[in-house]
Amino acid sequence: MSAARRRAPFRVFVTATDTGVGKTEVASALLSLLADRGLRPAPFKPYESGCVRLEAPADALALRAAAGSDDALERICVHRFRAPLAPGVAARRLGRRPDLRPVLAGRALVAEGAGGLLVPLDPRHDVVDLIALLRLPVVLVARAGLGTLNHTGLSLELLRRRGITVRAVVLSRTTPASDPSLADNARLLHERHGIEVLGPVPFLRSATARRRAFRRTLRPLLDR
Repeated sequence: MSAARRRAPFRVFVTATDTGVGKTEVASALLSLLADRGLRPAPFKPYESGCVRLEAPADALALRAAAGSDDALERICVHRFRAPLAPGVAARRLGRRPDLRPVLAGRALVAEGAGGLLVPLDPRHDVVDLIALLRLPVVLVARAGLGTLNHTGLSLELLRRRGITVRAVVLSRTTPASDPSLADNARLLHERHGIEVLGPVPFLRSATARRRAFRRTLRPLLDR
């Protein structure tokens, strides 16, 4: 059997330093790249808030489409909430207490969290607790710009203290505004934390062009 066939399935948890920084775009790019290689990746978005329609959670559907998956939506997205709030807060308002569920196993897997590491999922667990339970390495998405060094450093420190492996940091530009910090962020994060830093993915108004940019940026992660 070749080394490629013996290699363990690619499995990561995509989390972020904040909300709206590109987690779904990163997870979708990874899933589509895995699908291109015939690996039948399993998308997993266990908690999703801000669902305009509970039967059609936008992020989970985007992940399923990127993976070319025929998994039932209930298997991909277990807990869904209409309120655009942290899942634990949305559940509390409804008088609910969602249970942590086991992840899909045995296939290439890309899981996506909700917001950042300390977003509550229930009265006792945050996103970082779910990552630890699933024992998945992390791809950390950060907004490229002023504040990146602090937000990313804090997230990396929490992951280090919890013993969670970080595969890479992905920097994503979320605005076209000029920012002088962009020239230094990737280099300084690598030097200070010894972590692989990919990007920054440029801000592009075309959704198609932005998808291509994320795929180009993340392809080296799969090649390694």
